[in-house]
Amino acid sequence: MSILEIILMWVGALVAVVLLISIFRLRRIVPSNMVHILQRSKSTVSYGVGMKAGNTYYKWPAWIPLLGVTVRELPVSNFDLDLVRYEAYDKNRLPFTVDVKAFFRIEDTNAAAQKVENLLELKDHLMGIVQGSVRSIMAKSDLESIMEERSIYGEQFTRDVRDELAEWGVIPVKNIELMDIQDAKDSNVIVNIMAKKKSEIEKESRVTVAVNMQKAQEAEIEAAKEVEVKKAAADQDAGEAQARSSQAVGIAQQKSEQAVAEEKKVTAEKNMAVEQVNTVRSAEIAKEAAIVAANQQKETIKISADASKYQKEVDAQAQKSVIETEAEAKMSAALKTADAEKYRIEQVAEATLVQRQNEAKGTQSVGLAEAEAEKAKQLASVAAQTTLAKEVGENKEYQQYLIAVEQIKALRDVGIEQAKNIGHADIKILANSGDVQSGVERVTDVFSSKGGSALNGLFESLKQTPEGEGLARGLLSRLTANSSQSADKA
Repeated sequence: MSILEIILMWVGALVAVVLLISIFRLRRIVPSNMVHILQRSKSTVSYGVGMKAGNTYYKWPAWIPLLGVTVRELPVSNFDLDLVRYEAYDKNRLPFTVDVKAFFRIEDTNAAAQKVENLLELKDHLMGIVQGSVRSIMAKSDLESIMEERSIYGEQFTRDVRDELAEWGVIPVKNIELMDIQDAKDSNVIVNIMAKKKSEIEKESRVTVAVNMQKAQEAEIEAAKEVEVKKAAADQDAGEAQARSSQAVGIAQQKSEQAVAEEKKVTAEKNMAVEQVNTVRSAEIAKEAAIVAANQQKETIKISADASKYQKEVDAQAQKSVIETEAEAKMSAALKTADAEKYRIEQVAEATLVQRQNEAKGTQSVGLAEAEAEKAKQLASVAAQTTLAKEVGENKEYQQYLIAVEQIKALRDVGIEQAKNIGHADIKILANSGDVQSGVERVTDVFSSKGGSALNGLFESLKQTPEGEGLARGLLSRLTANSSQSADKA
């Protein structure tokens, strides 16, 4: 073997070694979180964990025909995009900025490889998609609603970009989150809204505190009220028990007093009945006694009238010769005396009537014992009077004696009353007798039956002549007029 052949052999071996080393250096193992997309002249194949082609390949330079490849490396793990201080507008064109965070993952590496060269370029495209979705969705709502309902906007962002991301071979790992909303530069809209919300929260807090305090106070008042009600109920029960006890005692006392009063009433009714019987009986006894006395008096007057009838006739004849002037004077005095006597008799009668009425009332109120005693007394008196009347009726001499005694008493009483009336009367006496005493005695005859007979004889004498008849009529007219006036006065 020649040196040339040896050199060629070593050169060939060296070239083979270098070629093998170069081939081994072109071998690639795809990391577990990455995917390599190899694009050949007629096909595109992805290599990585879980890929059909495996996770190893040779990276032939693109200039080598048929074997040359172009490699694009993309991560298969999750990656995020941060949209910081992105300016947006609500439907009222109020400016504000938002912070949005999104998590994605490449699902179709071939589709992604067809769109972009690397992850950085993919992120730029995805950022544009997210920004467009955020701007369009925010422009449909008002700022206050956006601040109150952040979660629903994250879901809206995710739904809005899902179809567009599929075209890039990317899917969202989770909903896009609306992290923060702030005022844009030179704007205080969100600050004002937050102040408003803060004041509302403070108001609600204070209202809640006030309501809770009110409920606590109401609970305390209700508890105190319940305690007072129970206390009042207990006091009421005690008071009702005491009232029932007092009522029972009072009812018993009243029943006792009523029983005593009923017994008193029965006793009083019986006493009044006895008293009424006694009074009626006493009145009957008194009536019978009065009838007996009246009959006795009637008989006495009759006897006296018969005894004095003869004497009056004699006196009348003697008085016929009285002169005319004396008769007129005597008649005037007689009229005055008659009026006075009539008034006195009426007064005495009225006094006697009042006295008898009072006596009757007093007698009515006398007790049972006194009534019985009075009854016995009246019966004794009636018996005595009956016996006396019987004896008197049978004894003529005793009757004349009694008549004489009664006449003397009557004349005495008449003389006393005549003297009193004459003392007060304006009477002129013309005495034709020998002395004054005889003249006065004859004046008193005017008030006796003798005087009446004399006046009768005087009027009869005057009628015998025309002049006397006129004078008699005048005197009778004056006498009648004075009697009528006295009766009217009475």
